[in-house]
Amino acid sequence: MTIDKQLTHREHQSQSAKFPLCLLAQDVEDPANVGSLFRLADALGVEHLYLTGRSATPPNARLRRTARATEAHVSWSYGEDPLPLVQSLKSQGVWVLSLEITNNSLDIRRVTLPRDRKILLILGAEDNGVCQALLDESAQTVHIPMRGHNSSMNVAMACALAVFELTNNLSAI
Repeated sequence: MTIDKQLTHREHQSQSAKFPLCLLAQDVEDPANVGSLFRLADALGVEHLYLTGRSATPPNARLRRTARATEAHVSWSYGEDPLPLVQSLKSQGVWVLSLEITNNSLDIRRVTLPRDRKILLILGAEDNGVCQALLDESAQTVHIPMRGHNSSMNVAMACALAVFELTNNLSAI
């Protein structure tokens, strides 16, 4: 009988493979949420994290504590205005996807991802979500089906679910 033993951090063998997936955080002000974005980007193989607007950025003690130092390993950059950044990425062939519940959003489990393009997933501010200008730049808007009374969840938690679903989708391609 094989004994199931938890691995230590040193025993874990990391995979350095990245998916053609980038995240853009628009006005995610809570350092703990941004730290969580770094941690999940590292864990799930996200290529790059764009922090924009009022988003918290390193160096920040609370962000670092939540990120568990992954901000040192995840490629990231900061830009004040997300709109020109998204427009520039689109002009380079990046496929833009927003995570938001809208009148036309698609269940994230049903999205068809392009096979030959990098993908940018836009995440909105904790209070207001993705702004209309960025929704207008998106090729598709997706949502996580909500079964309860609330129509939203924490941005980092929603991002984790979305990235897990998208990377599973990309793995199947």
